Amino acid sequence: MNTVLDTVVIGGGAMGSAAAWALSRRGRQVTLVEQFGPAHKIGASHGATRNLNPGYHQPDYVDMLAEGLALWEELEQESGEQLLARTGIVTHGPGGDLPKVFDSLSAAGIEAEFLEPAEATERWRGIRFDRQVLHMPDGGQLNPEAALPAFQRLAISRGAEIRHDTKVVDFKVFDDGVRLTLEGAAGTEVVTAAQAVVTAGGWTEKLLAKVRGNDAAAFRIPRLRVTQEQPAHFRVADAGAVWPGFNHYPGPDYRGWYSPVYGMLTPGEGVKAGWHGVGPEVDPDHRDFLPEPRQLAALQDYARQWLPGVDADSFEAISCTYTTTPDEDFVLDRIGPVVIGAGFSGHGFKFTPVIGRILADLATGTRPAPEIFRASR
Repeated sequence: MNTVLDTVVIGGGAMGSAAAWALSRRGRQVTLVEQFGPAHKIGASHGATRNLNPGYHQPDYVDMLAEGLALWEELEQESGEQLLARTGIVTHGPGGDLPKVFDSLSAAGIEAEFLEPAEATERWRGIRFDRQVLHMPDGGQLNPEAALPAFQRLAISRGAEIRHDTKVVDFKVFDDGVRLTLEGAAGTEVVTAAQAVVTAGGWTEKLLAKVRGNDAAAFRIPRLRVTQEQPAHFRVADAGAVWPGFNHYPGPDYRGWYSPVYGMLTPGEGVKAGWHGVGPEVDPDHRDFLPEPRQLAALQDYARQWLPGVDADSFEAISCTYTTTPDEDFVLDRIGPVVIGAGFSGHGFKFTPVIGRILADLATGTRPAPEIFRASR
């Protein structure tokens, strides 16, 4: 049997769910297929907290921040779910272009202020500060475990179909559409669609490698490096401490490599802290989910030095993936009848509803994505 569809979204993580939501709002017929079950922990969209960090100065990202803050509020109202806790975000350390960030956010109407270390310590005694701190009150924590079902539930209410445990095993592209062979619990099915939206996270290159057809060679995108990241939830030792989300640039010589550190309080689990994008490269289908000992030990040392409000010896390790482009800018583009959203490089979740909107724009031909996200850059 050959089923004829309008738009198939391949990958039901954050970006695919947002794309289904955005397309369904425009009255488009959407079928989302996800190779794993609901709420799986194999990719990048699980867990209860992600920082909504406004710390950008590049114009395209600042524009997306402003739009994203409004869309998250809209999604909360529409779904009846609280998705964002506005704890604020603090950034400190000798990197990060903080004066540029302050100027760009202020110009865009997004709150930002500089604080001296003593004032920051008085407000947030669980963190140690040794220099000026950029405080961004509009930031906070997003909840993926609530957001993904909200996107999908709202998409379904407008007629979208969500198929979990359904894998694309063959992918053929024509001038006027795509033909996909899907394998799920009910068996194998061939579907034809006007277009496909690929939001497959760490599996993007594997999926695009299946593309067949006259234009298969066109599906070249920047290399995607899939890494297994290994943050940890540390037990809170100071029950009276107030925790904003935080980002720290400890310097190029810290523990033998340079990496920013990010963190936040996850209610009921502790204070999450992790290195940014320096985990070992992995095949997403063959991960051990275990922390790399040297990086874990360095993270504990970091917590001892910079997070006095936690117990660095009492923690629960976490495992997730980053899918990173060489320049850490996203891939948001259309190639023939295929729209690609990939390479979110460990900083994409805050933009999820905006990325859904951009993918819907690309799928409907409304407008292109910003130039920095072109696949051919």
